[in-house]
Amino acid sequence: MNTKKRLLSGVKPTGRPHVGNYLGAMRQFVDLAKSHESFVFIADYHALNTIHDASQMRQNTIDLILDYLAIGLDPKEVVLFKQSDLAEHTELCWIFNTFTTMPYLMRAHAYKDAQAKNKEINVGTFDYPMLMSADILLYEPDIVPVGADQKQHVEYARDTAEKFNTLFGDTFKLPEPHIPKEIAIIPGVDGQKMSKSYNNTIPLFADDDVIRKATMSIVTDSLGVEDPKDPEKCNIFALHKHFSKDTLSEIEKRYREGNIGYKESKERLADNIVKFVTPMRELRSELSKEKGLIEKVLGEGREKAHTVASAKMQEVKKKIGVI
Repeated sequence: MNTKKRLLSGVKPTGRPHVGNYLGAMRQFVDLAKSHESFVFIADYHALNTIHDASQMRQNTIDLILDYLAIGLDPKEVVLFKQSDLAEHTELCWIFNTFTTMPYLMRAHAYKDAQAKNKEINVGTFDYPMLMSADILLYEPDIVPVGADQKQHVEYARDTAEKFNTLFGDTFKLPEPHIPKEIAIIPGVDGQKMSKSYNNTIPLFADDDVIRKATMSIVTDSLGVEDPKDPEKCNIFALHKHFSKDTLSEIEKRYREGNIGYKESKERLADNIVKFVTPMRELRSELSKEKGLIEKVLGEGREKAHTVASAKMQEVKKKIGVI
């Protein structure tokens, strides 16, 4: 009998990962897999809200699997699967829709953000929280690793579980968000949260020159080399905390004494990011040459995930009276 607590998280195949993705989520999956029964799915139906090109969706999915294998996610330890491979996700979403109100969904951050930008909002974006709730609750996870700005997704899942349990009897476990404080927000090169939508990222698997160019573009204040600096207010130092741990105290001391310029700080950070990324990038290149690897990983993951998801759906269907 597996006594480990269960972890569940989904990742949208909407583009190549950046340093913020790695520090904020990807690394957690690898670390937590050692102590948790882990389910990590490719959220391709969620990505369909923005990607309407079949070849792009397929390639993004392949890239994402390779990325996760390259950072150390072991398919022997982690159930890695595609959301679209299990009909239970969308089936449970529909069931949740039947007792979820529109005003409740209008509180969602994604909907409010799209509305504020006067975007034409598709039904998928509006109903995003219910599919997310189905994704989570199907697997009865104890924890769901999320960024600080994604906590609402887990709150929606908890609310939905409570509504269902009240209507039909105790069925779903209430999941908890897992948000390590030290990596809650990873700054991008402009100081905002690192995000592809802000075009402020340092790509994770890019060539050395691309990583260096992005790192050297990090915004700073106008203090000179000899001026004392507060490291806690510096976007460069925020990344040094993750990539320069061996020399962090020395860098911090020089910041406070006024003995380091931003150019040197950026160069040292770039060197350390490149040093960190290179082994993963080389492994990814080797994995990409393994014929049939992606199909094997996703096929095995689908079978394992289906065992859990189908059992929960049978329970749900009995509770609502359709079987």
